[in-house]
Amino acid sequence: MHKDELIQLHTLMAQIKKYLESQGIDHDFDEYNSLAISPVHIHRSKAEHKHAIFVLGNHLASIIAEDEFSSPGRTSVRMQELADKSGRRMPDDDQ
Repeated sequence: MHKDELIQLHTLMAQIKKYLESQGIDHDFDEYNSLAISPVHIHRSKAEHKHAIFVLGNHLASIIAEDEFSSPGRTSVRMQELADKSGRRMPDDDQ
């Protein structure tokens, strides 16, 4: 994906997060929030947006997962794997 496409996806997922929060769905988004990146941070790298998408995707999928064997549960597990993998690939520049 191109960086602009990743930013669009990041925007959509951030809007879903905001909607769920407005509906009173209580979930811990601390890991995503600790990344200190949002879709409006267009100056951030493609890798950083991709990592944020995986972390946020994991959170969103875990909200709708019935258990780890349901389709959303498997999606959550896979997003966590991708977040871990993409996090290891990002350069350490005082994150």
